[in-house]
Amino acid sequence: MNNPDDKILINNLELFCIVGINDWERITPQKIIIDLEIETNLNLSIETDDISKTVNYRTIVKNIIKIIGSSKYKLIESIAGKICEICFEDNNILSVQISVFKPGAVRNTKSVGVSIRREKKQNL
Repeated sequence: MNNPDDKILINNLELFCIVGINDWERITPQKIIIDLEIETNLNLSIETDDISKTVNYRTIVKNIIKIIGSSKYKLIESIAGKICEICFEDNNILSVQISVFKPGAVRNTKSVGVSIRREKKQNL
């Protein structure tokens, strides 16, 4: 049975990538900050203490760094969508809440960001 409160949390993942619509943003990597809430069933990993029975968050982070770090998106919305795709490559992930922040994007703010929540579509 799945516990809907089971989550893996990844906070404040900092990356530099090309992101933005202005000319200078298309050539200068900028910092983005990513937060993830990954819903999964942790029962088997709790019972077995076995990494193969859970989501390997190190693998998720490495894939995000590899793909997003070398990307050239114009919108942080697109980055959030791509991170969702990366997460759903793992069959154990049921849903994700993804927040992507762009520090210093707007004057007088710490950052601006987007947050999306997606559930994996079940194949019937």
